[in-house]
Amino acid sequence: MLTSVWIIAHECGHHAFSDYQIVDDVVGLLLHTALLVPYFSWKYSHRRHHSNIGSMERDEVFVPKPKSKMPWYNNYFNNPPGRLLVILVTLTVGWPLYLAFNVSGREYDRFTCHYDPNGPIFSNRERLQVYISDLGIMSAIYVLYKIVMAKGFVWLVCVYGVPMIVVNVCVVLITYLQHTHPSLPHYGESEWDWLRGALATVDRDYGVLNKVFHNSTNTHVVHHLFSTMPHYHGMEATNVLKPILGEYYSFDATPIWKALWREARECLFVEPDEDGAQNGVFWYRNKF
Repeated sequence: MLTSVWIIAHECGHHAFSDYQIVDDVVGLLLHTALLVPYFSWKYSHRRHHSNIGSMERDEVFVPKPKSKMPWYNNYFNNPPGRLLVILVTLTVGWPLYLAFNVSGREYDRFTCHYDPNGPIFSNRERLQVYISDLGIMSAIYVLYKIVMAKGFVWLVCVYGVPMIVVNVCVVLITYLQHTHPSLPHYGESEWDWLRGALATVDRDYGVLNKVFHNSTNTHVVHHLFSTMPHYHGMEATNVLKPILGEYYSFDATPIWKALWREARECLFVEPDEDGAQNGVFWYRNKF
């Protein structure tokens, strides 16, 4: 249920829910705030993700690191127990960590946070709406506090907290696997363009869950090509585009749990495809 709420709110951020921007923003603000997501803040960073998808320098999220910039401690997690721990942490708290501390996001020259109106993510004309997002989050927290006072903390955890964790797991799992695959390139400044980046995503098969997730799982390539298109046209558009794109369309039918483990093992960092071409095409590598 809450995943459906997320998808509608996501549509609002893309101006894909209504013909009227004010309707999109009001509905999106209400729905994302209910999920403790700062609507306008994420709308703007997500828009930049779509504008710069696949760019090593400017993409906003799931930006892989070159081998030379991998933290020293990653060596200790490059084993089955460490890999399992990284997956569990990423799925459960990866989303709030991204919002609060820009974990897995683009590198900026100072502290970056989706709740900071003066942060480097946002332009001057966007800062007022970031304040509105923060006000919405504070209002939601106050409502949750009042519910705790009336119903108790355990009741809130069972009715709201656990479903929220499930939603966060689903959001991170889906988006991570849409942007991470051993065959997907990333581009440096000299090779990147928007179309190349938009095609550097992959559709996945979640079986019966494709319908549960309203086909957001297996129509992501077309979503990056036509981000203002409502999600319920995604399968129709994908079926039309697949023969047109041919080999440039990426789809992986690997069972999701196997794909997650493989990507966590093999997509550790990227290296350029030619020695010294530090602004060219980068590919995932799996050996330190």
